Amino acid sequence: MNHAKNYSVAIALCVTVALLAGCKGSGSSAPQGDAAAIQHTGDQIRVPDASPLRKTLQIAAVTERTIERPITVPGVVEADPSKLVKIVPPVSGRITHIAKHLGDQVSRGDPLLIIDSADLAQAFSDATKADSAERLAQRNLDRQKELMTAEIAARKDFEQAESDFAQAQSEGQRARARLAQLGVSAKDASTREYTLRSPIAGRVVDMTAAEGGFWNDTNAPLMTVADLSSVWVSASVQEKDLAAIFVDQDAVISLNAYEGESIKGKVRYVGEVLDPDTRTVKARIAVDNSSGRFRPGMFAKVVFHGKAHQAVAVPAAALVQSGFDTRVYVEQSPGLFQTRVVQTGAHLEDDNIEILSGLKAGERVVIKEGVLLND
Repeated sequence: MNHAKNYSVAIALCVTVALLAGCKGSGSSAPQGDAAAIQHTGDQIRVPDASPLRKTLQIAAVTERTIERPITVPGVVEADPSKLVKIVPPVSGRITHIAKHLGDQVSRGDPLLIIDSADLAQAFSDATKADSAERLAQRNLDRQKELMTAEIAARKDFEQAESDFAQAQSEGQRARARLAQLGVSAKDASTREYTLRSPIAGRVVDMTAAEGGFWNDTNAPLMTVADLSSVWVSASVQEKDLAAIFVDQDAVISLNAYEGESIKGKVRYVGEVLDPDTRTVKARIAVDNSSGRFRPGMFAKVVFHGKAHQAVAVPAAALVQSGFDTRVYVEQSPGLFQTRVVQTGAHLEDDNIEILSGLKAGERVVIKEGVLLND
C-alpha cells in the first residue's frame, strides 16, 4: 500500500515539473522573437526582411530648402511717443472752464481749459514794469550822451547810464520771453484768465483736471492728448535671438483682442540697451491705426522672419528624443539603419524642423514610426 502511494506522489511531481518547464519555455520564446524583429549592432540597427516593421517604417530623402527662421515673441501696443503729449500747465490757478473732455477730438491750437491765474497777472505786471524801466533808461542814456558831448557831464555818468540801459533792456527781454512762453502778449494784460491750448492734433486719452479745482503743481499733467493714427507694437526679443532681428525686417502681428486676424509690419527700431531683469531688447514696429482698432496696452504676438538661408529640414516625426540627445535613423541600405545625433534649429510652419548639423541633403531617414527602432 505504501509503495503504491509513493509511486503516485512521484508521478504527480514529475507532471508538475514538466508543466513548469513548459511554462518557462513558452515565456522565453517572446524575447527571441523580438530579437529577430530588430537586431542592434553598435549604432546600427538591422530590420530583417520578415519583420513587420519593414511595412510600418516610412523613409524619405532629406532635401535642402530655403528657410526663414521664424522667431515668435510677445508684444504690446504702445502710443507713438512723438505723438503723445502730457498737458502740463505753465501757471498755477483755479480751473474755471474745461473745453475738451475725455475722448474728445482736438486740433492743434484748440482751447483745452481756462485757468484763473495770479501767476499770469504777475507775468503781465513784470512785463509792464520792465517796459517802463527800459524806456526810462533809454531817455537817461540819451540825456547823458548829449551832456557828455557838450562837455557838461562826466564820462563816468554816461557809462553808468549805458549800464543801466543794458540791464533794463535785459529785464525787458526776460519779461517778454516769459509772456511768449505762455503764448500771450502784453496787449492781453487786462485779464487773469489763461487759456491752455493743445500743442498737437489728436484725442484726449487721459484727464485728471476738474472744473473748480485749484492746480498748483506745474509738473503734474492735467490731461493727455495723443495722436493714435499710427501706433507702435513693442516686441520683447530674447537675448539669444537678437542677432536675427534687424531694421526693415518683416513681422506678422496677431492681437489677442482680434483672434484669427493678423497684420504685417516692418521693424523700425531695435533697442540699443538690454533690459537687465528680463534679458530682452525692445523691437518696435510701426502700425497704421487709422481705423482706431489698435489701442495702447493691447497684448500681441509678433513673429519675425529671419534672413533667408539654405538648410536641410525633416518632419518633426522623424526626430526621436533619447536622453539629452535628439536622434534620427539614417538608412544605410534596405533594412539597415544608423542612429545619428543631430542638432535642431527652427520649427517651421509646415511642422518641419531645421537641421543645423548631423544630416546632409540626399540622405534617407525614417520619417515616421522611428520611435519603434528606439531602445
